Amino acid sequence: MSAKPGRTILASTISKIYDEEIQSKVTAMKSIRPQGPLLVGFLANNDPAAEMYARWTQKTSESLGIRYELRQFEDRDLLEENIIEANNDDSVDGIMIYFPVFGNAQDQYLQQVVDKNKDVEGLNFVYYQNLYHNVRYLDNKKLLKSILPCTPLAIVKILEYLKIYNPLLPDGNQMYGKKCVVINRSEIVGRPLAALLANDGAIVYSVDVNNIQKFTRGESLKLIKHQVEDLGDYSEDSLKDVCKDADVIITGVPSESYKFPTEYIRDGAICINFSSHKNFKEDVKTKASLYVPMTGKVTIAMLLRNMLRLVENREKLKSIQ
Repeated sequence: MSAKPGRTILASTISKIYDEEIQSKVTAMKSIRPQGPLLVGFLANNDPAAEMYARWTQKTSESLGIRYELRQFEDRDLLEENIIEANNDDSVDGIMIYFPVFGNAQDQYLQQVVDKNKDVEGLNFVYYQNLYHNVRYLDNKKLLKSILPCTPLAIVKILEYLKIYNPLLPDGNQMYGKKCVVINRSEIVGRPLAALLANDGAIVYSVDVNNIQKFTRGESLKLIKHQVEDLGDYSEDSLKDVCKDADVIITGVPSESYKFPTEYIRDGAICINFSSHKNFKEDVKTKASLYVPMTGKVTIAMLLRNMLRLVENREKLKSIQ
């Protein structure tokens, strides 16, 4: 057991760092967006977590000079045509959907309905392909930055804030030598997060109910795509084994009953939870040196940064065409 209890780091503390950057960019866009950029959120479910996320997004957006409009639908089947209308509406700068909508593969289809030039969540297949292949720009001249999925990006920014990333190493290698465990392999957060961290040099153990996978970028410091190795079926023993020397443990299990075993946490490790449920037990700080219980406010900051980047990309495209 650690001699001192660990510290809780709130997402709101970290997100404030990005507020000034977002506000200054909004101010710089006054000539093209006098009233501020417009973000449209589509909500077609009765999920309280999604409604809370929508309220947070609206409050944060408006506090930073960004207009926010929530469009709610009782009939989910109306969603697609309304997203297409927003795609074609020049007054709309960013679009997001509060998932789950249908709770199946149809949701993956809806992600692709959103125009990639307005996709603030970074879920378009072009952005995912770039992420998995460690491509950081949309063009050969490296003028247009690619967009990253906002929750995985938020966790990267949290790790930067916690000084887990090593700024003395070059970009793309700043997680070299670090071991991370990610308890979630969803296509929205868990898998892209594992790839991002591996692409930055970490060894990442990706855990789900079926098995454990190891994401690495090889032994070289050269910037290349990550590799994935199956380590076998999931078991409590295998989870304990990969956690014993982990620098970072990140959880995102969408279940109120799931609790990560505190005894598996190495003394002094960093623990981050991105689930809307508390995945760690109350005694987490007897082992963890730093504990981040929620990531939502940093996710919203990344979502707004993504939108401003999309506006910048569109303006750059106009200037070079």
